[in-house]
Amino acid sequence: MIPALFVFGYLAIVLYIGVFAFRRSKAREGAEDYFLAGRSLGPYVFLFSLFGTNMTAFSILGSSGHAFNNGVVTYGLMASCSALIIPLTIFLVGTRLWALGKRFGFMTPVQMFRDRWECSHIGTVIFVVQAALLVPYIIIGVMGGGTTLNAISGGKVPYWFGGALVAMVVMCYVFFGGMRGTAWVNTFQTILFLCFGAIAVIVIGSGMGGFKNAIEALRSSPSTAALLSRERISPLFFFSYSFIPLSSIAFPHIAIFCLTARKMEQFKRTVVFYPICILMLWLPCCFLGVVANRMTDVPQIQQKIEARRTLAAQGSQLSPGERDSLRSKMSADDVLLLLLDRYAPLWLAGLLGAGIMAAVMASDSQILALSTMFAEDVFAFYEGKARFGEAVQVHTGRIFVVLVTIVAYAIALKAPQSIFELAVQYAFSGYAALAPLLIAALFWKRSTKWGALASTVWTAAAVIAVAVFQGLVPAPAPGPPIVTWSVAGIDVLSRTPGGTAVLGFMPVVPMTVMSVLLIVVVSLLTAGPSGSTIVRYFPSKSEIKAA
Repeated sequence: MIPALFVFGYLAIVLYIGVFAFRRSKAREGAEDYFLAGRSLGPYVFLFSLFGTNMTAFSILGSSGHAFNNGVVTYGLMASCSALIIPLTIFLVGTRLWALGKRFGFMTPVQMFRDRWECSHIGTVIFVVQAALLVPYIIIGVMGGGTTLNAISGGKVPYWFGGALVAMVVMCYVFFGGMRGTAWVNTFQTILFLCFGAIAVIVIGSGMGGFKNAIEALRSSPSTAALLSRERISPLFFFSYSFIPLSSIAFPHIAIFCLTARKMEQFKRTVVFYPICILMLWLPCCFLGVVANRMTDVPQIQQKIEARRTLAAQGSQLSPGERDSLRSKMSADDVLLLLLDRYAPLWLAGLLGAGIMAAVMASDSQILALSTMFAEDVFAFYEGKARFGEAVQVHTGRIFVVLVTIVAYAIALKAPQSIFELAVQYAFSGYAALAPLLIAALFWKRSTKWGALASTVWTAAAVIAVAVFQGLVPAPAPGPPIVTWSVAGIDVLSRTPGGTAVLGFMPVVPMTVMSVLLIVVVSLLTAGPSGSTIVRYFPSKSEIKAA
């Protein structure tokens, strides 16, 4: 329980930060101060909090677990393209969103959509879809909290209690501290988990006798050599992952964080340092996940390896239920924690466990984003603020924080998938398909509310269809996918061991491409906003100079 006590101490610290932020803002409490920290975040808090809110349990537990079963290709799938695409979208899209928010007072993306496209209830539809797609990301945080405390305590802290404790702490400091408390906590957490990567590599590497020996052992074994190559992932699937980082700027919590910067110059530092931060976090986690395959003297890791071998050798002869049972045993979200337990002293395992918990708890921003959207896009829009006042609006947002946390916790207890799969198949894919919505609103004059509605409805329908399809067609054993629909000898729809394939691509590719086509085609066929709105969003050069 010693490492777990360190994590409990960390939870107490972040809870105090949230309470301190509440005391700091209580005298000037208002909707903008609670939800956006008064648009006053400084350069370093903005950088670390923006990066921290994007690096959740998916980035530490999910990446190491995926690398354990799939190899070094995990880094290429997510980290390499994310290090390029995310800073680029923050610079191009985030800065324009910040400028419009500063000029017109927007607090959420949906507010901008409503004003830009002169729509009302269509904005509510967009809110509902965005909220539904953000829930899986919040669930990931709860799952990560339960997994971390369970593994680091040697099973003495049950998964359900660990998840509940993390959910309660996050709920409390978001409830009291709002955006200011969330940003301060994220800054503290980001510094902590960036330090975790370097320390973990040194400690675990020393305990294993050096990474060179570990890699040589993996390469010399036929059963693990493939983990050091890309052969487990098809080229089309590999290409599909380049669409995933588009989801970042479309996430409401990232878009809302872009509105909190004090000055536009702060985006420059963020764009420069963001790729470096990704390297510092993802590289150690993926690398440690791969070399964990050599640790056959750890019973839990040996059990995962045996389950993977059994599934690969006998999977086609097993029933769907038996294959699902083996996949649950293969789940490697806790592999990094098992390495710490094996090679780090108790006190150091506790400190590093706190670093992991720091990334796990980044779901705070998603919860606050949903609260902000509900308070502004539903409560205030439907005249709740005008009738009951701004203080009631803030209290309503806080109540929504509690409700969202309870729902996420209840679903997390039943979630069957790994953290990595849950994030990629639903949260990331859905928001990548919604990214054209934001880009069209900011950069294309001719885009219309009907094009936005078509894209939103399509995204929701596509995500539901993928979930239903995967529920009806069990995942096959490792090897060739199950083709369920083919045309003229071309495999259109297939069920793969890791999800779904459409024409060989992950669903995110056709979802995003179709979203773009719908926005373009439907917008060209329908009437756009009034001329006055177009002028406000796309002023001429002479008007810009005059301003």
